[in-house]
Amino acid sequence: MKAVKRNNVKVFGKGDKAMLFAHGYGCDQNMWRHITPAFQDDYKIITFDHIGFGNSDTSTYTKERYASLHDYANDTLEICKELDLTDIIYVGHSVSAMIGALAAIMDPDRFSKLVLISPSPSFINDGDYVGGFTREAIEELLQSLDSDYLGWSNTIAPVIMGNPDRPELGQELTQSFCKSNPDIARDFAYITFLSDNRKDLPSVQTPTLILQCSDDAIAPLSVGNYLNQSIANSELLILEATGHCPNLSAPQETIAAIKSFL
Repeated sequence: MKAVKRNNVKVFGKGDKAMLFAHGYGCDQNMWRHITPAFQDDYKIITFDHIGFGNSDTSTYTKERYASLHDYANDTLEICKELDLTDIIYVGHSVSAMIGALAAIMDPDRFSKLVLISPSPSFINDGDYVGGFTREAIEELLQSLDSDYLGWSNTIAPVIMGNPDRPELGQELTQSFCKSNPDIARDFAYITFLSDNRKDLPSVQTPTLILQCSDDAIAPLSVGNYLNQSIANSELLILEATGHCPNLSAPQETIAAIKSFL
């Protein structure tokens, strides 16, 4: 079970139908701890850590092997194949939303539904497309990461989390960033913030729920609308929650939205 060990895969729950949860940048599978209990009585729950995060096996990492989001989608599919998972409900947060979309394009028969939480196909503004950042802003962000990853983490994590009135949330995300393998996290940041998967979206045929927060500094409302227009079989739900991580800041609202979709 090579992929299961590599990605520190956990399987639990009482049901037969699989729900696969994939965490966002700088996080690990622990970020789903408020969400999975609501589904484990009815579904088989699978959580895992992307390479370089959580308790994944970083000895398998090379920059050449993980050069794009497609490579992370391949990891996801390897997990699914090793566990013989089919008819999967995939729940992906942030960058893992796009990883899941790519996996569903690559192996559409394996997935029954996609739940994309705070997704973005591209963070960079381009003509009429408003991703939320200029290219210069993204390049400055990555330069800051290059010079001081820990300092960058302390600065950017609370911005990503939002909810400044609940500083403990930003502190948790900061700690998660700081526990990541800094070299792999740096490489993954470049992939995450520079990827452009807009052209892939029309190829997604799986029924898709797009969950977006009402005020997200990382993925503005224009991004959710773009996804909804680009994925034919999709629905967009704007949460009352704010920030980029409703799985932590508003788990009950997130759970209710997923259950309604299912």
